[in-house]
Amino acid sequence: MEMSWVRFLLWCAAVNYAVLVLVWIVFLAARVPMRRLHQRWFALTDAQIDGYMYAFLGFYKLATWFFLLVPALVLHFLA
Repeated sequence: MEMSWVRFLLWCAAVNYAVLVLVWIVFLAARVPMRRLHQRWFALTDAQIDGYMYAFLGFYKLATWFFLLVPALVLHFLA
């Protein structure tokens, strides 16, 4: 059975969104230990760590959109 590119890209997007949600849940559940660990390694405040995490999650979501969902949508409409 041959999988179409659209279906493949949508499966990849689903896996990436699952990873995104998992990272977010882990960050919420283990926020204090993660902050302590990163503050030990780098001179960061709590607000900086939250900002970097927010930026990372936003970038990850945008990358999923631009590299997986938009091409799947384009290929779907071209078919």
